[in-house]
Amino acid sequence: MDPNSDKTSKATKVTKATKASLSMQNNHLIMQQGACLPDYAELFCLSNFTFLHGASHAEELVARAAKLGYRALAITDECSLAGVVRAHEEAKKHDITLLIGTHFRVTDPQGHADTTLIALAQNREGYGNLSELITLARTRTLKGSYLLTLDDFSAPAPAYAHLQGLPDCLLILVPDYPANAATIIRQAAWMNATFVQRSWIGLNLLTRAMDELHHSRIRDIALNQGMPVVAIGHVCMHVRSRKPLQDTLTAIRLGKSIAECGYSLASNAEQHLRARLRLANLYSPQAMAETVRIAGMCHFSLDELRYEYPDELVPAGQTPASYLKREVYLGASQRYPNGLSAKLIQKIEYELALINDLAYEPYFLTVHDIVRFARSKGILCQGRGSAANSVVCYCLHITEVSPENDTLLFERFLSKERGEPPDIDVDFEHQRREEVIQYLYRKYGRDRTALAAAVHTYRPKGALREVGKALGVDLALADAVARSHHWFDSKQELLGRFSECGLDPDSALAQQWADLATRLLGFPRHLSQHSGGFVITKGKLSRLVPIENAAMKDRSVIQWDKDDLESLGLLKVDVLALGMLSALKRAFDLMATLPGRPSRMQDIPREDAATYQMICQADTVGVFQIESRAQMSMLPRLRPNTFYDLVVQVAIVRPGPIQGGMVHPYLRRRQGKEVVSYPKPEIEKVLSRTLGVPIFQEQVMRIAIVAADFSPGEADELRRAMAAWKRKGGLAHYKDRIIGSMLKNGYEEEFASNIFNQMLGFGEYGFPESHAASFAILTYASSWIKCHEPAVFLCSLLNSQPMGFYSPSQLVQDARRHHVEVRPITVQHSDWDSSLEIPTGEPIANTSAQAAVRLGLSLLRGLSFDAGRRIQDARRICAFSDVTDLARRAQLNRHDMEVLAAG
Repeated sequence: MDPNSDKTSKATKVTKATKASLSMQNNHLIMQQGACLPDYAELFCLSNFTFLHGASHAEELVARAAKLGYRALAITDECSLAGVVRAHEEAKKHDITLLIGTHFRVTDPQGHADTTLIALAQNREGYGNLSELITLARTRTLKGSYLLTLDDFSAPAPAYAHLQGLPDCLLILVPDYPANAATIIRQAAWMNATFVQRSWIGLNLLTRAMDELHHSRIRDIALNQGMPVVAIGHVCMHVRSRKPLQDTLTAIRLGKSIAECGYSLASNAEQHLRARLRLANLYSPQAMAETVRIAGMCHFSLDELRYEYPDELVPAGQTPASYLKREVYLGASQRYPNGLSAKLIQKIEYELALINDLAYEPYFLTVHDIVRFARSKGILCQGRGSAANSVVCYCLHITEVSPENDTLLFERFLSKERGEPPDIDVDFEHQRREEVIQYLYRKYGRDRTALAAAVHTYRPKGALREVGKALGVDLALADAVARSHHWFDSKQELLGRFSECGLDPDSALAQQWADLATRLLGFPRHLSQHSGGFVITKGKLSRLVPIENAAMKDRSVIQWDKDDLESLGLLKVDVLALGMLSALKRAFDLMATLPGRPSRMQDIPREDAATYQMICQADTVGVFQIESRAQMSMLPRLRPNTFYDLVVQVAIVRPGPIQGGMVHPYLRRRQGKEVVSYPKPEIEKVLSRTLGVPIFQEQVMRIAIVAADFSPGEADELRRAMAAWKRKGGLAHYKDRIIGSMLKNGYEEEFASNIFNQMLGFGEYGFPESHAASFAILTYASSWIKCHEPAVFLCSLLNSQPMGFYSPSQLVQDARRHHVEVRPITVQHSDWDSSLEIPTGEPIANTSAQAAVRLGLSLLRGLSFDAGRRIQDARRICAFSDVTDLARRAQLNRHDMEVLAAG
């Protein structure tokens, strides 16, 4: 053994330590002298909206890029702009330039290898071209996929001729790894010819085995083709610690366990936003400088998007303002045949003036047109939500809540401070809403209207299942853990669930499973369609936001959800479905055939004592909004006996009032067990109808106005902060102002603190009074029909399934308890729908007599509509003589006969 070996070893260690120390000092010096670091802009970055590829939120990527001192960051999700709005909002917070782009694979009709391109918008025109290109790629295939060919850029179809060469966009070729010389030469030549002076070759170095070969081939071909080389990162995560999550997403995407994915997994964690010093050690100064040059050529911001409302609804010779005013006063004359009071005219003029200041007339006219179409087709509809605060909406027959109610607050619906369009939700019969949707597509065309997206994100159970499968956990165990987990469980509680299911919570598998599932929560899983939020534009919608096919036939959807639309101030009209409207419409149609019965909503007698007595007894199975067990337990205690009591009842069994501690004080005061008192007369005016307890959002807003010196618009901002405080912490900066202003105005500190704490309660869910009033109208109507026409009520509910809390069997049992005769399904008498049967020669002329309900063939599970119709049509000719005659004349197959026999 060499006697000098120890000395040599020690010297080596000292040398390494010294070098490491010097390196750290140098790095620290370089970091301090930021000017010494080369500027860099990341031009190839995927957010988690490239589903199951990107392992970071767009906001995380932007924040990290800003922290690293990047000059700019491009979000380039695959054939998508779904994540750019969130990145845009975050970029404004960090004062970093955001580039809007995308990347996609382009197929070659000649059968050559696919070409991967990055496209970046230079300006508003380029953004429109990019959005339209994505629309073309997405709408020609099934949902979730896309198709682009080289011809789409070189010789596009006539309708897309303006996209030839993709004007006002910059293009970067992303060669496959390792670079194939012949392939890149062909692709580079095509790019030079197609995107003249606007194309680059991207160099992506991720410290893999063939980086030197890859680099040299790209450098040589770029020199030969006269194309500049630009550094790109193919970023999928903001920090390297997201690599395990990225591997998990890859496994989920491939439907395999991580252990089975092999070379499909990234070979290292280099696809993160790397420090500029690290990048400078990998790329040439020219390649890095080129990133900054490209960023400097892109000047587009999403703030430039301007929404243009449809204008074809305004007749020639009229302006949107004059036409809206005419329609409002025409509707007002119908609502108030005895004339308008001065107070009502003042309200109308105030709202019209504000609408005009904000130029929102086309929005109201658009909704008015939709409602007018529905009514012309006999489709029952009713606006709800904050629109019920508006006298204009009432006069346009959009809502049914009377604006003479002084407790409603227009600023809850529309204010200058909000700086965004109002949100009008209109409910239609759920079985006929499709007619309204197709009317919109016909009127505006598929290039001008589409549904907003709904981003489906990972929730606890889904995250646990999919991460478990990716980790190779037995499927039965993964399912057991997911089923035992509650959404409110913490990570430590989740480990306890593992223990309950027989898994050691301290094992590496359990710890990794819990960590990855927690990280995956809130990640977007896929884009679906909003329940009914339509975006309608004056010009091509596809130049504002990409459109793609929805899973449902004859539907198209944009790539932004309602929050994105709200951030950019874009119009959305909610065309929603409500089962109770279908039931009510059927009930009115049935009652129209019976003498002396109401055939319209407005014909139902108001404030009927028998109806309220039934409600107070919690006899509300099938009734709208007050049929749940929680509502039923509250009814005998609250004992509603007026319409406003119903408004309170609808709203009080909600998380907001419960969390705010408002329910028990209200009940005690209503029952006379607690004295009702008000600190000042202005508070009494706001809270007198709810016995001094703030139950509605509008009341909290009014308290802020009268007691804390808020303007109406500021009060609406407070309302929005209340709704988001748990997610964004938006109430903290209001606390001192609210409590301080109330103390200055002579209120006790205890009262002021209680008011603020009740505002926190609304963070869970504060129900607006306008919304509750809209729902209470339907609650009262359905209660009256159940009380006075139980057979009609049952028949209409059965024909409107699925809806509500109760199955048809439970509804039938409840009706029988109310002495309704329910007759069984029979091929000799039953139609497809359930129907009323009146004894021959005994017309029902008074409410004491009741028809019987004949159950319909639609209640037979497994019987098709066509088979039911054939039975009905054959029976009209003559009654069936036997089973053979039934099968022959109704053309029933073996399955149909078995369904009938089982029924």
